[in-house]
Amino acid sequence: MHAHKMRFGRYDFANFFCFGSYAACSVIVPVVLVALARDLNFPLEEGGKGAGGALQLGRSIPMVAAMLFCGFSAGWFGKFRSLGVAMLFMSLGILLAAWSPAYLMLFAAIAVAGLGEGVVEGLATPVIQDLHPDEPGRYINFTHSFWSIGVVVTVLVTGALLAWDVSWRWILTGCSLFALIPALLYLLPSRSRAKIPPQPQIPFKTVFGHAVNVMGIGRFWLFFAAMFLAGGGEYCLTFWVTSFIRLDYGANAWMGGLGTAIFAGGMIAGRLGSGMFVRQNHLLHLVLLAALAGTLLGLFPPFLANVWILFVLLFFLGIATGPFWPSIQSYCVDRLKDSDATMIYILLSCAGVPGCGFFSWFMGYVGDQVGLRTSFYLVPICYAGLGLLILIDALCHRGKKLAP
Repeated sequence: MHAHKMRFGRYDFANFFCFGSYAACSVIVPVVLVALARDLNFPLEEGGKGAGGALQLGRSIPMVAAMLFCGFSAGWFGKFRSLGVAMLFMSLGILLAAWSPAYLMLFAAIAVAGLGEGVVEGLATPVIQDLHPDEPGRYINFTHSFWSIGVVVTVLVTGALLAWDVSWRWILTGCSLFALIPALLYLLPSRSRAKIPPQPQIPFKTVFGHAVNVMGIGRFWLFFAAMFLAGGGEYCLTFWVTSFIRLDYGANAWMGGLGTAIFAGGMIAGRLGSGMFVRQNHLLHLVLLAALAGTLLGLFPPFLANVWILFVLLFFLGIATGPFWPSIQSYCVDRLKDSDATMIYILLSCAGVPGCGFFSWFMGYVGDQVGLRTSFYLVPICYAGLGLLILIDALCHRGKKLAP
């Protein structure tokens, strides 16, 4: 049976810009990190990798705080308005980061951006579920591919600008302005508001009850742990590939950005392909095959001496990595079909985001001790772990069907 043709409206395009600008604001600091670290006096080649990785950890903490609040915000103000305001916070934080005079100011500015990014992380996926309730897995994978598109465009343009000696400060400023586009699409009045799913006000007590219900389900915590590892594996690569190529291969900023772009290009292929060709009832097989492929491919980067071979490997690692985040979330919603879908998406993101932050810092810490090459083994460890967790859930609940 062939999948139905996908259809998009104004708020789908708002979501596309949302994920693209969210990606740009998320990866811009890792891409300019070598130059930024030298300007702000924590050079990576002189033991500053831990401080660099800590920036992602500092971003993750306010993201989680915002995600815990965003369920209440969505219930009271609606998801679309909450997302619009969140994009404004993200834009402001990156703008403040662009003109930070010292590390602590940079850290604080990224935390401000993290508040907005946390709301985006918590609500953008449930919005897709609301817009397309029939086959949400397809639309979630497709829309999440714009995260990877945003990564590709950001790192390629940034690499070129750095090669032309454009200051990283102006590059961050541009990213902050780009985030205003989806903010306007979410906040400005629409002539077709009848097409938006109803956004009734939900009492705080009800939202809190949804959270308690989800957290009281034992199998939910398997998915929670899997999301923590999925975020860790993805961000070990997203955060550190550019710096790894520049420091270990002696490449310039353009080549470093190209490596991250190739990885993100693989993620685009993985998510677009999953969205267009993988039906909802095949998400389990998709996640398990991607975990196996990612584990095997992730063993090779520490051994490669040729940067072009590394690029090929990064592309296939991106294909394996792409489906994890959206597919685990959608699959969990199907499995826990009697629980509130929005709360499941929010709580799972509360696992994935700390995974991104912890493993970005931990990879930098390990890199300071034994080198970035050896620290790349964290990637297959994460992917093997998440695959095992999803397999355990499937084996323990083989008799239960997915939601129709």
